[in-house]
Amino acid sequence: MMNETQLHAPLIERLVQVHGATWVDEHSVGDWVAGEGDRVLLLAGDPVRFPEGVDVAVVLPELMKAFPGRFVIAVVPQAREEAVARRYGSQRWPTLLFFREGQYVTAIAGMQDWDVYLAQVAAALAMPPSRPPSIGIPVVSLSGAHCH
Repeated sequence: MMNETQLHAPLIERLVQVHGATWVDEHSVGDWVAGEGDRVLLLAGDPVRFPEGVDVAVVLPELMKAFPGRFVIAVVPQAREEAVARRYGSQRWPTLLFFREGQYVTAIAGMQDWDVYLAQVAAALAMPPSRPPSIGIPVVSLSGAHCH
């Protein structure tokens, strides 16, 4: 997997080299998610198609400082992001996926203003685990009401 990490923008690689992020892929993400405490996984996306991914990689260490000791982080190599995104129902890049004690909690998609990030991360760290969103077409009854 190491050669895949070299395809990332330097600021994304810096998350691993300087800020203690772990590289995970579709094979190792389950074990990483199952670790202790709150965990945040960055799906940055292709930096050419989704330049916001690099912005999120810059903001993520600042969020760690704003919530000291509250969560650890991981990054998925770009070539493996699609498989991990499918596993957790993520359809946007960049996305921060939140987990606790092996369970999905929530996601924050896109680049946000600082105050919005602070509020959303605080909410994510306080909310209970939930089911990851599914990918697919919503089921609609003949009356037009959505099935739950």
